[in-house]
Amino acid sequence: MDLRLLRYFVAVVEERHIGRAAARLHMTQPPLSRAVKQLEAELGAVLLHRTASGVAPTAAGAALYDEARTLLAQADQLRIRVAAAAGAATITIGTLADSAEQAGTRLAAAFHERHPGVDVRIREADFADPTTGLRAGLVEVALTRAPFEDSGISTLVLRTDPVGVVLRTDDPLARRDTLSLGDLADRRWFRLPDGTDPVWRAYWDAGEVRGDGPVVRTVHECLQAVLWSGTVGLVPLGHTLPEGLTAVPLLDMPPSRLVVAWNEADANPLVRSFVHIAAALYGRSS
Repeated sequence: MDLRLLRYFVAVVEERHIGRAAARLHMTQPPLSRAVKQLEAELGAVLLHRTASGVAPTAAGAALYDEARTLLAQADQLRIRVAAAAGAATITIGTLADSAEQAGTRLAAAFHERHPGVDVRIREADFADPTTGLRAGLVEVALTRAPFEDSGISTLVLRTDPVGVVLRTDDPLARRDTLSLGDLADRRWFRLPDGTDPVWRAYWDAGEVRGDGPVVRTVHECLQAVLWSGTVGLVPLGHTLPEGLTAVPLLDMPPSRLVVAWNEADANPLVRSFVHIAAALYGRSS
């Protein structure tokens, strides 16, 4: 049985729609439909109920889905073990700002326990590229924060964090329990580098064109700009801040999402394993 056909079938069942599954697999609908029909012919069973609104597995399809997921996971593990034994198993993980630390040591420990022979490489990016090199092919999976322009990229949300404004401790607004964006209208805002992902820029600019403050590329630069220049800085709450800085929750700022991101078309089984491990640790569906 062709594992490729099984992987296609699993995507169709999970998306409940041929079109969405095709987009996820970065292919067109006709060859995906033909692949599913080929699988049905090989097995001699109807696997999907097809309706105008989508598809759903038949009893036979549901049984195949469960077994296919197990078989695909085993095949991935086999590939990884063989590559590790040959000294060729590597994965490059991109990180942004606090993402690796916020994901916690549990993820690193669980991945190493599952794949002790794999060479893990880390690439840290700056604010200009929230995909941390994923879109450019510099990394295979990313620990980062959404939102960003995500065409061709899949994400798994690990958790959401409220966002606050960072102020100097001697700032009168720092004594408030909460603030709104309107309270900061007359303040200098940090600026993001030229070429920054536009969706990412819009989020951290809170939906407006702002910024006559200094350009910042990292969390550290942002915090130092607040400390030295009185610039408004935004961060997910929970950071340990340098002495002299205070974070106040922003009531009208949407939360920041800590995510794992990857190219769905990436065939590296280590990427799929990384996503599944992260999903299991954080109780998320992958």
